[in-house]
Amino acid sequence: MKISEKIVKGRVLILIISIALMIPCVIGMAKTRINYDLLTYLPDSIETVKGQDELSKEFGKGAFAFIVTDDMTDEEVKALHDEIEQVDSVDSVLWYSSIADLTMPIQALPDEVYKLFNKGDSSLIAIFFSTGTSADETLTAVDEIRHLCDKKAQFAGLSAMVLDLKQLCETQEPIYVAIAVALSLLVMMIFLDNFMVPFLFLGSIGLAILYNLGSNYFLGEISFITKCLSAVLQLAVTMDYSIFLWHRFCEEKEKESDSKKAMTRAIHETFSSVLGSSITTFAGFVALMFMTFTLGKDLGIVMAKGVVIGVIGCVTVLPSLILVLEKPLMKCRHKTLLKNMDKVSNGIIKRFPIFLIVFLLIIPPAFYGYKKCNNETYYNLAQGLPKYLPFQKANDALSDNFDILSTHLLLISTDTSEKDTRDMLDEMKEVDGVKNVIGLETLVGNTIPKEFLPEKVVNMLESGKWELALINSEYKAATDDVNDQITKLNKIRETYDKNGMLIGEACSMKDMLSTMGNDFKMVNAVSIILVFIIIFFVTQSVTLPVILIAIIELAIFINFAISHFTGVALPFIAPVCVSTIQLGACVDYAILMTTRYRQERIRGQHKKNAVKIALSTSMPSIIVSSLGLFAATFGVYLYCNVDMINSICLLLARGALISVICVILFLPSMLMFADRFICKTTLKMTHIYKKERMQKND
Repeated sequence: MKISEKIVKGRVLILIISIALMIPCVIGMAKTRINYDLLTYLPDSIETVKGQDELSKEFGKGAFAFIVTDDMTDEEVKALHDEIEQVDSVDSVLWYSSIADLTMPIQALPDEVYKLFNKGDSSLIAIFFSTGTSADETLTAVDEIRHLCDKKAQFAGLSAMVLDLKQLCETQEPIYVAIAVALSLLVMMIFLDNFMVPFLFLGSIGLAILYNLGSNYFLGEISFITKCLSAVLQLAVTMDYSIFLWHRFCEEKEKESDSKKAMTRAIHETFSSVLGSSITTFAGFVALMFMTFTLGKDLGIVMAKGVVIGVIGCVTVLPSLILVLEKPLMKCRHKTLLKNMDKVSNGIIKRFPIFLIVFLLIIPPAFYGYKKCNNETYYNLAQGLPKYLPFQKANDALSDNFDILSTHLLLISTDTSEKDTRDMLDEMKEVDGVKNVIGLETLVGNTIPKEFLPEKVVNMLESGKWELALINSEYKAATDDVNDQITKLNKIRETYDKNGMLIGEACSMKDMLSTMGNDFKMVNAVSIILVFIIIFFVTQSVTLPVILIAIIELAIFINFAISHFTGVALPFIAPVCVSTIQLGACVDYAILMTTRYRQERIRGQHKKNAVKIALSTSMPSIIVSSLGLFAATFGVYLYCNVDMINSICLLLARGALISVICVILFLPSMLMFADRFICKTTLKMTHIYKKERMQKND
């Protein structure tokens, strides 16, 4: 109570400090780098990551890309080639003019070499950058090269995708955050008992979001997924805390006319209930940190931090705002739509056996759809982006004109003999889906010595430790065909060069597939264990955690099953993130109702009355809470067309509604059915069943 009294007493100072903190937070937010390349979150122990490090260390090369020209003369292509070489962060450029002067007759070149770079009216220019795929220097260079290309050439590659994604997110994020805020406001204005208080909620939560984003500066950088989702998720999952405080304050005001004393008690009581509610949400985000794909750690740290900041803001900034603006606030009160839920509660209790049967019948198809959905996720980063983006059109041109959908980079140890290297590359050319191979041996053919190549070309493809070859594939990255192809290529490589490495976008995505499969199992297990432990201590029961988790897990199964049965493929990151967040955030609905049920049983209420009271009193809070989560995330879904963000928000919005329906219909039925066993396995309830049995016998 002492802390609560100090908060009330220092309300004006709290608001002054809160506003002053906005300045460093805005600066910190502006200086936090945003990473748009998800492949950088692969574990360092993976061979493709090690290979990329070797490429950078030995060759000074990072990103790789292609330029596809259309209807340009050889002289124009050569001029473009030379201009690109002068762009900062471009390490080297490879076209057939790099090998031979344009004055040399085409017939003098190996036919295979000319076809590598030319087909019909199109030419292909390969570019190596000295910086990484998503490095700021690389993205600046990509933008400059695009201007050089004009309309007769297109830039294809992962760096182009990263640049387009960055520009798209920066354009859309302010708009869909505004939509999320507007929809959340609308829900609260309708379902709460005051027109003005939602604006205070958003003011308090807005400050907490700003503090969270500003403090990300100390992390160095965050992913674009974290940046896009953090504000919306923090708004959605911390809205409950503000609602709890407001309801408690109004309740205390009915008992105590002095607003300061009423708020002191409200802060004290709210902190206890909010702490229990926030811990499960916090645990859900902590579980994400156990992913070996470190995007989970990135999102988990930021959101767990956001939950903590949200709780602090709820019991400091919001009470201060309410007290300072109390007079106009009290003039804006209105009747709530969700006041008396007794009739609904009675109807559900009367039919509880039916809902138990429905619960059991839903489990098999829901679990089947859930498992199928997890197996149908896609890993191709470009698949979830709009088709109108420039990199998509460039990739289509690369595919249509040269039958290249992905490119692997092969690092060959210089200890490998020239004959073995040539035999290895020749054997790789015969692998299904391999369009062509670009290496020192293929550029000179069988009759021309390597020494005849220009020195800059040799330096481009050979270092003291490695020789570099490019393997162009007709298969798209993150498909079964390309994954089988990579497996075959690696088997051939191991035959000739056990120290060599095969790297590239498709190889990284193949590694991502195996990594995410293990991560999904790990994170699910960790989140369930953490939430079980929290519910165990909150309810002091062995049985109740099992019941509550079972109900929310069914809601998760139904949520993902809908995606399967409607034929919607999800991006790889969605299942692991959504299942964890939905469990952590939505289990609060069940805890709220169960805690009230336990209290009523301990007070001497019969099980039917206890469940009825718990259901009728909890319904308004959990309905408003779930609608808040729905509104915030559904607003993003409506506008955002980045599928990785879009699908996560749709699943969270849908999951909130499914969870609240499952809690309202199935939890009371489970409590009615298992009441006897719950009493036997819950602290302070073990005497209840014996007492009721004795009364019945009497």
